[in-house]
Amino acid sequence: MAYELDEQKKVGLGLIGFGIFFTFLAIILFFDRGLLALGNILLLAGVALLLGWRSTLQLFKVNYKGTISFMLGLFLIFVRWPVVGIIVEIYGCILLFGGFWPSIKVFLFQIPVFGWILQYPALLLDRFRS
Repeated sequence: MAYELDEQKKVGLGLIGFGIFFTFLAIILFFDRGLLALGNILLLAGVALLLGWRSTLQLFKVNYKGTISFMLGLFLIFVRWPVVGIIVEIYGCILLFGGFWPSIKVFLFQIPVFGWILQYPALLLDRFRS
């Protein structure tokens, strides 16, 4: 594998995965506020563990538009506007983590079963492969 993962990064990836899972589950369950908040907390903790504390703070300082959008979405979820909050959060995530797409693509295509499914020609996702 191209990337070496120590234990802290493995835990960070796990937290990010659980954060995405809980957020997805909350959307399926009609925007449950508790699950959305839990998903957001796990996602932020996972990013902090994966990148490191200094890199995470630097990322949030440099991408201030994404940071403001993400935090505004989080605030809207807490004040009982979950639909609008999740839309604003998704926009903030795209702004914050858009620069990581090449690394994410390489990682996803190297996962044994999932990568093979993504490369299946009928899905037309092979064009994303660099």
